[in-house]
Amino acid sequence: MTDLAPPKRILLIKLRHHGDLLLSTPVARILKTRFPETEIDFLVYRETLPIISRNTDIARLFGLDRALKGFAKLVHLVQLYRQLSSRRYDWVIHLSDQWNGALLARLLARNEAVGFDYPKRRETRWSSLFTRLAPVAASDSLHTVEQNLLALEALGIQASPADKGCVMAIADADRKTVSAQLREAGVSGDYILVHPASRWFFKCWEDERFAALIQTLADDGHTLILTAAPVAEELALVDAILAQVNSPRVHSLAGKLSLTGLAAAIEGAKLFIGVDSVPMHMAAALHRNTVALFGPSKINEWHPWMTEHVLINAADYGPLIDPDAVDTSTRKRYLDAIPLEPVLEAARRFLEEDTP
Repeated sequence: MTDLAPPKRILLIKLRHHGDLLLSTPVARILKTRFPETEIDFLVYRETLPIISRNTDIARLFGLDRALKGFAKLVHLVQLYRQLSSRRYDWVIHLSDQWNGALLARLLARNEAVGFDYPKRRETRWSSLFTRLAPVAASDSLHTVEQNLLALEALGIQASPADKGCVMAIADADRKTVSAQLREAGVSGDYILVHPASRWFFKCWEDERFAALIQTLADDGHTLILTAAPVAEELALVDAILAQVNSPRVHSLAGKLSLTGLAAAIEGAKLFIGVDSVPMHMAAALHRNTVALFGPSKINEWHPWMTEHVLINAADYGPLIDPDAVDTSTRKRYLDAIPLEPVLEAARRFLEEDTP
């Protein structure tokens, strides 16, 4: 345990995507457990705020709006800095590699400013902005959660395995809203939730194989819900899958759920099936049995964390591009080598285990 004085306030900075933010919630949970009287704030990109909006470990949330330009951006940044400065943080922990977060750590921390010793920053003034630097593990050698927790080890704070779970908090209002949406869709009883899309299409499986999987599970007697973000490309992907499915047991809530509503829908599912995306990490945080399809992702860094899962890796069925070589704007789907059979087998295994 750390011999440092208990801080009154801590600021955590995580300026990344939704999944990255969710995988940083164990840092807040462990700090809150260690220092129950400490107020823990989070600075994140504004669009990712919903992922932690119900998290009771967090006292205050601050959102950086990166969509602003010109004078509006300047005004926003000045206002944000004033708000943060007024909180008088004892510690600031910067959990990613942006310079703006490092500068804020230097300016805002009254006692301890913690960052990571990124190799790409070693020939710069990066280290001068922090009082402590945590090590960075070799690529694909450590899960992202464990990497985040190294920042706490730099402060002398060790976490037990039981404390390392992610927190996807859900409000009762979210559950009631989703229950009403399910009733309206004609869904009652148990269901499987399938989220076939990702913001990166190179992480997606073939539509016809997802359709075949869904049709077969529906023919087995299961109810299935398809979900997707309210984004034109993801909605089109779900439509393409549904066009190849014919069953009254298959329903779509694609584009109809808020992020916290999606969490509530996942929480209520008996099985989650999806690709490497934030809903997969939400399912893991909610301890749902998960079938996860992976392509060119760093599996040791991004696999479902602390939940029962089967990971289907495209690399096991054919050559696969290196994750660092992927053009994220490509329309190619790198999961096309994954056949239907292992995914169906994994789903059926979980469903049989779930049967009384």
